[in-house]
Amino acid sequence: MNKLALDELLRRALNEDLGLGDITSEAIFGEEHVSRGYLLAKEKIVLAGIGVFAAVFALLDERVRVIPHFADGNRVNGGERIALLEGPTRALLAGERVALNLLQHMSGIATETSRYVEALQGSGTVIVDTRKTTPGLRMLEKYAVTMGGGKNHRYGLDGMVMIKDNHIQAAGGILPAVEKVRRHVSPFVKIEVETEKPEQILEALAAGVDVIMLDNMPLAAIQQAVKMVDGRALIEVSGNVTLEKVAALGIAGVDVISSGALTHSVKAADISMKLE
Repeated sequence: MNKLALDELLRRALNEDLGLGDITSEAIFGEEHVSRGYLLAKEKIVLAGIGVFAAVFALLDERVRVIPHFADGNRVNGGERIALLEGPTRALLAGERVALNLLQHMSGIATETSRYVEALQGSGTVIVDTRKTTPGLRMLEKYAVTMGGGKNHRYGLDGMVMIKDNHIQAAGGILPAVEKVRRHVSPFVKIEVETEKPEQILEALAAGVDVIMLDNMPLAAIQQAVKMVDGRALIEVSGNVTLEKVAALGIAGVDVISSGALTHSVKAADISMKLE
């Protein structure tokens, strides 16, 4: 993870929460008051973001110590202590909300991703994320997906060529869009095309693209598309993907399943921070 980018993100989050300072804690505790505490998992989770959690406090006061009992990617049971904390009470309380918000959000993503990975076990199909991320948090959210066992799709618009429905409509078809792309980008850049019907799959195959996305297709149409493509391109399924559907998609033989639900609507993991 890019430390400079992470520090910038955390500083913005802390500035947003702290304002002119934690007037409650500063009134109650002196600068030298020290506390100990712990992080508690209140449900079964896959941990992601313990380093980010610690980095929040490092920016506030270098005397804060976070001693993890688990690493990112580890499974933690409800009732287990994730880490021990020690340091100036003011700093612990000033950073608590920002640090917990990020840890809970990232662990929620990792936990949900792990469920998709488990559902696809043995199929050879990979679950990946999308660009449907929280503005400003993409780096953390995509990292969390990998901690849950998933893979990252392109990080941004510069990551690979993806010709979607609006590109196709405005360009007059898949072939003209692909031809224009090939005149402007390196031959080492992969090209993916979004398709919604069999005719478009045939057009994408004729254009020689690397990846064909099947968007919002029913299972029967996906099974037919796998036969039609016959290994000539990677097949990605996207749109209306749910945990209940992924096992059948893996059996159908698709290469990749992408789901925005991994990042855009995940429930935060239930984790609390307690001082002793």
